[in-house]
Amino acid sequence: MEILELITENVAAFLKAEYQAEGPAPKIESTNPNFKGDFTVVVFPYLRISKSNPEATANAMGTYLVEHLDEISGYNVVKGFLNLELADAFWVNCFEELHPKPTEIPAIGKGQKVVVEYSSPNTNKPLHLGHIRNNVLGYSFCQILDANGYDVVKNNLVNDRGIHICKSMLAWQKYGDGETPESSGIKGDHLVGKYYVRFDQEYKKQIESLKNDGQSEEDAKNNAPLILEARKMLQDWEKGNSEVISLWETMNSWVYEGFDQTYATLGVSFDKVYYESDTYLLGKDIVKGGLESGVFYQKEDGSVWVDLTDEGLDHKILLRADGTSVYMTQDIGTAELKYSDFKMDQSIYVVGNEQDYHFKVLQLILKKLGRPHWEGLHHLSYGMVDLPSGKMKSREGTVVDADDLMAEMVQTAKTQTEELGKTEGMSKAELEELYHTLGIGALKYFLLKVDAKKRMLFDPQESIDFQGNTGPFIQYTYARIQSVLRAAENADFNLVSSLETEEKALIRLFTEYPQVVNDSARDFNPSIVANHAYELAKAYNKFYHQCSILGAKEEETKNFRLALSRTCGAILQHACGLLGMSMPERM
Repeated sequence: MEILELITENVAAFLKAEYQAEGPAPKIESTNPNFKGDFTVVVFPYLRISKSNPEATANAMGTYLVEHLDEISGYNVVKGFLNLELADAFWVNCFEELHPKPTEIPAIGKGQKVVVEYSSPNTNKPLHLGHIRNNVLGYSFCQILDANGYDVVKNNLVNDRGIHICKSMLAWQKYGDGETPESSGIKGDHLVGKYYVRFDQEYKKQIESLKNDGQSEEDAKNNAPLILEARKMLQDWEKGNSEVISLWETMNSWVYEGFDQTYATLGVSFDKVYYESDTYLLGKDIVKGGLESGVFYQKEDGSVWVDLTDEGLDHKILLRADGTSVYMTQDIGTAELKYSDFKMDQSIYVVGNEQDYHFKVLQLILKKLGRPHWEGLHHLSYGMVDLPSGKMKSREGTVVDADDLMAEMVQTAKTQTEELGKTEGMSKAELEELYHTLGIGALKYFLLKVDAKKRMLFDPQESIDFQGNTGPFIQYTYARIQSVLRAAENADFNLVSSLETEEKALIRLFTEYPQVVNDSARDFNPSIVANHAYELAKAYNKFYHQCSILGAKEEETKNFRLALSRTCGAILQHACGLLGMSMPERM
């Protein structure tokens, strides 16, 4: 904001005029809501120059700024803090400049291509709450990058091979009796997940049996017939065994159909989908090349490793002794394929923080291999989602299923909306759309309002409350604004000479919005946008109750307040669009 530059320049001029000295650039903060003012200058750093107490120094600075800046109408001093009050004319001018294009964002990413990988599901189980946070976060961050001018590729890497897939396949072979999504009426990804859980149940029984026969727990885990069969199936898959490949293709097709339904309900999408089955061989070739060039080394058992001790880490396996690949192998291959396809400036991985070490290793391996894309690799690390009942475990079938959760959110939105009596005059189709908009919006906002780096507790009931820092509160505010605008006749844009406190508060939040969107991209943090939307909704509701809009005494005042409402609605819609939320026109 230019006013901050003006204050900075005039503080420097004050120091020179009053004390013939230079000092550090002022620390300027938003004024504490408990005090009158818009911006606060911290004067403590200047006491060594003024050789005076904080109050006297702040008063001298405040007097100078009022005399030399028309934008400042007054000030007050609280100890060593100079609270500056900006003139109404300043805020009116700000609004006049921004209101035609309130959602225009400086294109800080122009000319830069970014590939953002998110979702990355395994085809052995349906999506759960943790996946929802990943998808919502990844999609929102892509929207934010796009708003900042970046050329964004939304990317999904499907983990469609490996020992976990073989576990589901083997369990279906042994216990499925030919069951299909059609014969059972079970969604495809849920059906495959059912057999992943079944494998774990039967595997545990075998482990206990072997332990009872005298084997150690570790030996029992390695020698259980089921795990030996699953490993054999993985080897057969990598050798191209036609029977195994056919079963793999069939069960994966069930899962993909299920995933597509979940993605559609959640409202996320992808520009490019990679499959581990297509990238792991490229990764193996790169690893073999690194072995030949001396970047990697081979142990006596034939496994291939990389030594990262010179980077403060340890040794990392890249190929097992039996020649099968590990996750790192396919990530090396996928990274290469991405760069070949897009020549991106940044490659961002949206993955939980339990994989922090993995991505440090991946970046160092790419660096050792001399790959040009190593430097642009970034891990958007996020915390896990807990429930009031505790941590989720896929193998034990204790996860919160994504489809069930979304259905529950929509049902809760329906119940609460009906209890509030906000359904009059709406058709059945309109109501169904409204309940979906509120339920999915509540889910997304609750997950995005928390800094991605933090672990969080998800409470479905709290998330859908129509009061407080929730998605429905913001959506309701937007619907309220549309109701006001529908009730008004077409109005000209008018300026006013004086402002109420609530009007200034709105304009200030309007002016901050472009910087908020920039900061959210720079910090890899959609919660900055989410919480600004909440502050804006809160400020509008206060304005709505304190300042008569349609009942304003003067036509100019009414028109000005309608313009404030229209601008607020536009920013709320834009901000929630960046979060992947839809906005209801009526509630």
